[in-house]
Amino acid sequence: MDSANQNAIETDQELDQKLQAFLFKPFSEMTNSDYDYVGFKSGLEIHQQVYTERKLFCRCPAGRYSDVFHAEILRHMRPTLSELGEYDGTALMEFKTKKEIIYHINRETVCTYEMDDTPPFELNDEALDIALEIGLLYGMSLVDEIHIARKQYLDGSIPTGFQRTTIVGVNGNIPYKDREIPIVQLGLEEDACREFSDVGHRRVYLTDRLGMPLIETVTAPSMKTPIEVAEVCDILRRMVRSTGKVRTGIGAARQDVNVSVQGGTRIEIKGVPRIPNIPLLTYNEAMRQWNLLRLRAELHRRGVTPENFKSRIEDVTKILRKTRFQPVRDAIGLGKTVRCVNLVGFKGLLRWQTQTDTYFSREISDRIRVIACMTVLPNILHSDSPNDTLSSAEWAAVKKASGATENDTVVLVWGDLVDVETATKEIIIRAREATIGIPSETRQALSDGTNGFERILPGADRMYPDTDLPPKRITTERRERIQKGLPEYYWIRERKYREHKIPEDCVQPLALSKYAPLFDKLVDEWKLNPTTVAVALIQFPKRIRRKRISISAITPEVIEQIFFAYKNGRIAKEGIYEAMERTAISGQFCIEALPPICTAGEFDTVVKVAAVEVTHKPIPQFDQKFRTAMRMVMKKVRGRVEGKLVASRLNSALQEKQA
Repeated sequence: MDSANQNAIETDQELDQKLQAFLFKPFSEMTNSDYDYVGFKSGLEIHQQVYTERKLFCRCPAGRYSDVFHAEILRHMRPTLSELGEYDGTALMEFKTKKEIIYHINRETVCTYEMDDTPPFELNDEALDIALEIGLLYGMSLVDEIHIARKQYLDGSIPTGFQRTTIVGVNGNIPYKDREIPIVQLGLEEDACREFSDVGHRRVYLTDRLGMPLIETVTAPSMKTPIEVAEVCDILRRMVRSTGKVRTGIGAARQDVNVSVQGGTRIEIKGVPRIPNIPLLTYNEAMRQWNLLRLRAELHRRGVTPENFKSRIEDVTKILRKTRFQPVRDAIGLGKTVRCVNLVGFKGLLRWQTQTDTYFSREISDRIRVIACMTVLPNILHSDSPNDTLSSAEWAAVKKASGATENDTVVLVWGDLVDVETATKEIIIRAREATIGIPSETRQALSDGTNGFERILPGADRMYPDTDLPPKRITTERRERIQKGLPEYYWIRERKYREHKIPEDCVQPLALSKYAPLFDKLVDEWKLNPTTVAVALIQFPKRIRRKRISISAITPEVIEQIFFAYKNGRIAKEGIYEAMERTAISGQFCIEALPPICTAGEFDTVVKVAAVEVTHKPIPQFDQKFRTAMRMVMKKVRGRVEGKLVASRLNSALQEKQA
């Protein structure tokens, strides 16, 4: 035996010993040492929409979401050979599903380019500049020339069957704790459709998001615990948001998380919507891989290996025609088929835990849900959990028909003949994979912190050059122009804001805000009070939004005009909010429409009149008198005099009257 094979055997034996020695603890009890023991590794692929007026390869508007549609298009996706004459595994899997893909088309957001009926326009320069800026923030080496590639997507999320994508930069990094996290590459690509529904063999997409520009940030698998994954993801989120040039809100950013453990493989959890979900999701995936490796070891101990794996399929429709188990009974009543798969040597293993409150049976159920399109659950029964399903006599008959012994497990599946044939094949494929290890998959994040099968992990065969678009050179002048306009790193901004002693709840939002450069100008150049500026930039727009008023008209340019009026005594500090709200309501800023600042004489008169009127009212308590008078005064001087000054002067006037 050569040394390489001997080392491999020793490594496998060491891993088997570790698998026997360690069981995953509950999430809250896991330690950094535990994750180090299992060899936890994770990396990120973050997709973030950039803020542009137009889409990436056409002139349709970006960012207009609507469920309204004017037409439907039906398509069926088919795999194509790569440049090397090979099919991508994901494409073949999607082809098995035999899906009808329906697209809901809104004439205001989609053109013939998205439907692959006309060639693409040139790459959106605005989007490219934003991507280059973010690449420079990461300290990346930018490419000298942009080359567009096509990436196959056979799930129907892109009507053309491929996504146009390009690499913008490579080899960057970001600081994290006492080390740096490598950024492997930054891509610029077009977004896919929004899934509306997916039932049976019919999947429906909304196309309003289709073609919007987004960047893809890919890190190295350098995170060593689930908490580190979330923290690094948050740093990357803040960095791109600090440019003020990315979209925010639900769906504008989506994280794909790659996870592996020692002896496992890279598994991609797609579309994690929220960063706080990442720790539990990555913990469960690490547990799943570890437990699947333990399952493999148990199968090998029983003598079930890839070479001698055995199974048998049997039609048991007639045997179960009188069953009381409703799903199977209804299926037979509709003329559908019931088949069983005997998994030799698998007794008890479909109850083998994989994730939190999740068992190996779901690995099988998920596969046939996705590939055989059996979306109604339950879609399988198995003899490892016989209770409340078939009767004892029925299970005995099924086992006899399939030749099962006491060491085997029987799995039942029912439905249309074609779907059942697909399902039984997938049951066998997934069971045999358990004897090998962990299949390379893309998995979907579920709301309970676990994950489910989505598709086979794509390979390099899905990428090939695009012949519709020429290369685009990135000039030195373009790089230098973008370099000069780079924003400060958000952690530098936060440190500076804390030195200014602005309210803590304004620090992080302002550091990521498009208003950050304006804050610097108003405070550093105009010498305005930092707290006054920060509160106006961060808290005032929130107050206006809470009134269900759009703040789209409150641009940095408009706020600068409002502060210019304040700086020159045209409006009081209290008038800043008033000016912003009026602008939001009217859609434009007009200084002539703002109330003029209150003169000293007018203010004195208003206060005295209010004090006299309240004194003559039958109000016994001083506090009640003060509040009543305050409302009277503010009704006349709101936005023209500071509230603190009104309160002080009014309090003195009432005290004099009372004396």
